[in-house]
Amino acid sequence: MKTQTLYRPTGENELALVESSGFKRWPPRLPEQPIFYPVTNEAYATEIARQWNARDGDTGFVTRFEMDADYLSQFEIQCVGAAHHTEYWIPAEDLETFNDHIVGEIQVVAKFREGKKV
Repeated sequence: MKTQTLYRPTGENELALVESSGFKRWPPRLPEQPIFYPVTNEAYATEIARQWNARDGDTGFVTRFEMDADYLSQFEIQCVGAAHHTEYWIPAEDLETFNDHIVGEIQVVAKFREGKKV
């Protein structure tokens, strides 16, 4: 099976829910979150984790995971800023199926607090 590496910047609460799944699944979206946004590169995930998730005393994490590339091909990559600001937009109602196509475990690859790597 061909896989594609994806990244997700996340905060403490979401990471706790990922951990409770055995690092196998992303938690359901909240009603005000109709889209799940995994990103395509570590640099972009790091920017978000450092600048957004790790502020006001919180901790931000960069996670990495492998996806079934055939399944992922049904979604288009969206560029939302600079050339490396690329992500997928997964509708919340598709998240369970998306989770079913994660290959292996979701890994934490970086941790930030107050904008600094820890």
